[in-house]
Formats: sequence, structure tokens, C-alpha cells
Amino acid sequence: MDGVTEPNQRRRVAIACQGGGSHTAFTAGVLSRCFESDVLADYEIVGLSGSSGAAVCALVAWSTLVRDLHENASTLLERFWSATSTSLPVERALNTMMLWGSRVAEQFGAANLSPYDSFLSAWSTEHLRSMVRSVIDFEGLSELATKPNAPLLLLGAVDMVSGRSTTFNSRSGEVNADAVLEAAAIPNLVRSPAQVSAYMDAHVAQNPPVRGLLEAQPDEIWVIQINPTSIDYEPSSVAEITSRRSELTSNLALLQEIGSIEIFDELIARGELKPERVRPVTIRLLEMDRPPGSMRWSHNSRLNRDPRFIRELIAMGKVQAEDFIAATQFERAWQARDSEGMLDHVALGCTVSVDLPGWQQKHTKDPVVVERFFTVDLPGKVTINLTRKRTYRHAVTWEVRTPGADAFGRGTAEVTVRDGLITDFKLRY
Repeated sequence: MDGVTEPNQRRRVAIACQGGGSHTAFTAGVLSRCFESDVLADYEIVGLSGSSGAAVCALVAWSTLVRDLHENASTLLERFWSATSTSLPVERALNTMMLWGSRVAEQFGAANLSPYDSFLSAWSTEHLRSMVRSVIDFEGLSELATKPNAPLLLLGAVDMVSGRSTTFNSRSGEVNADAVLEAAAIPNLVRSPAQVSAYMDAHVAQNPPVRGLLEAQPDEIWVIQINPTSIDYEPSSVAEITSRRSELTSNLALLQEIGSIEIFDELIARGELKPERVRPVTIRLLEMDRPPGSMRWSHNSRLNRDPRFIRELIAMGKVQAEDFIAATQFERAWQARDSEGMLDHVALGCTVSVDLPGWQQKHTKDPVVVERFFTVDLPGKVTINLTRKRTYRHAVTWEVRTPGADAFGRGTAEVTVRDGLITDFKLRY
């Protein structure tokens, strides 16, 4: 199924970017790393999508591809997020007041002001427009976007009146400053600039658009996920519960889109669909770890525009992207049964453990056992289930097919990657 391209060929990749307020600065860091020349030597980025704040990140990165200036992506993304962060002392004071105000409102409640009644809403919209225009030259961009083989850009939004999901498509000439503002409009804070329809960010509908990226015929779709799949505490306050419901709702739409692609992949793997009719696609989820700077403000940190916090998120994105790229390279060597290529991504002192029916290996870093595991046992006994997504967070998780794991021969491989090298590999039922 994964044989659309040979293991050593450049693979076609589309990147879907989930929105999440200031946390989307993490996406800027990920995209910065993905747009570097060594990555693009192995992967051709054929499409991007985004909603909310990630719509801007996707647009900025995409614009450098269209103009064949991918080396500018990191600079432009950081310039945009620097412009959105607070700089003057009065701005920082207001940022802190807003964060404290949000926390007080959680505990005691507070009146909300509609953006239709606030002059600040119109100012915020125009301020965002000016920031977008400061990093993107829209002159001639639509013409370049409609040329053959131009990368695809999709910006997700929802019409608040009709309830219909809308995807602004670069190949239809729909991408401009207004489109990105409509995809980024948070309905209780910013009024949509549209004159006919009232758009909002596609938080509950397509955050981000995924299935639409199939138009670009990718071999892989990389999803940059901001909202956590799982958390390490039980929400107890009204604000925490509300925030968690919002995250789960947004992720539900995302996972439904991914699930529909996985169904087709499985049908192709079973031979029930011909790959000439439906292209098999590898799904990879790169999920943001909780940023240390968010501990103080919890979920309210999505509103935090402190420059140190923004820089922390961008740096985190670059680090996680580095480990993400390393894990994908290891996976390609694993699929090709390239023992030397696999060992190139294994750290000295790496530990391995196996807990499967009929195959037990206690946690060990014995170099002889570890080398045999990666060069003989793993490529000889275990294959990746190509119909299921791969998840990357603090660890990488693959669903794998193993001897005797269960009735379907399935198990889980969980890998810890640090500084681009595998430091721990667990294989279990």
C-alpha cells in the first residue's frame, strides 16, 4: 500500500495545520523545520491547509513555495509571530491584565461584549490584516497559485448563518487577505470581514481541512495537532471542563476526517479497492507537547502574546519537528529492511523491551541484544500497519503487525526520540 513511491524516492506530502490561538506559534516552528532544504530533498510539499491562527501559518509557508522561495519560510513565520506578540511595556501590561481577567472570569463569571458592539473588534481585524500584508505580498499570488503543479492551499471556515463549511481554495483563486481573516475569525472576539456571509474559524467543522488535501494527490498527510488528544489531569473547574470540551470537539472533527481516509487505506490493503482509483495515503499526527510556559495560565495561555512565550513555542515546534523527521526516516529504513539505515537513527545506550505472546525481552541496553533487535528481529518479525496513523508527541507510536500479538496480529511500538536519535523502543501487545 505504501508503494506509491519507492522508499528512496521523494515523497509527496501535504501538511494540515490545526488552529489554537497563540499556541499556533508552535506550528510556525514545525513548518520552519519542514521547509528546510534537507527535508525538502526527501519530501515534496504539494499542499497545506489551516484554520484559525494556523490559517496564517499555512498561508505564509505556502506563499514561499508558490514563489519558489522556501528558504524564506522560517524568517517570514517568525516575523509574523513577532508582530503579533507584545513589544511595548504598555502592551505587555495589557496582556498580563487580560490573562488575569480571563482567570477571574473563570472563577466568578463576567459579562461578554459582542464584537459587533465593540470598536476594538474592527481595529483587531484591520490590525491582523496589516500584519498579514506585512509578511505576504499578494500581488500576482493568485496567478501563480493557479499554474499547473502549483502547491494547493486550503483555508477552512464556517458560515455562522447557513452552518455550511467553506474551504477557500488557492486553485480557484480564492486566497487573499480577506480569506485568511475569515478563516482566522474567532466569533466572540473578532467580526468576520465578509460583507455577504458571516464567517468564523472552522473550530468545530474542519480544524484543519484534511480530506480536501487529497486533491493534491499526496503520498502522506502530516497533521500538526495543537489540541491534546489526552491530558494528565481531570478537569474540575467550569473553565477547565469547557476548555476540554472545546478541545475534544475540535479533535473529533479532525479524527473523523482522518478515519475516513484510513477506511479507504484499509480497503486498498485488503484488495477491495484498486489503488488506481483511490490513492493510499500515510497519515502522520505531530501533536504538540504542553509548553512549559503554559503552566501558569493553563488553557488561557492560548491568549498569551508574551514574546518569550511565543519564542518558546516556536523553538518547541522546531525541536519536535526534528524528532518527527528522524522518526519518519527510521520508519522508511524499517520498511525497506535497511539495517544500516535503521542503526543510523539509534542512539548509543538505546534500550529495548518486548512484551508479546511468545516473545519476551526485558528492558535492556545490552549492545549485542539491541543491535540484533534492530537488524534482525524488528525488520524480520514486525511490520507497520500502513492503514493506521502514526502519532508523534513526546514519543512516537505505531500500530504494528507482530507474530501472535492478538487475533489480528496487532501490537504497538512506542519509541522515544531525542535529538534525532531513538533512545528507547518498546514493543508490546
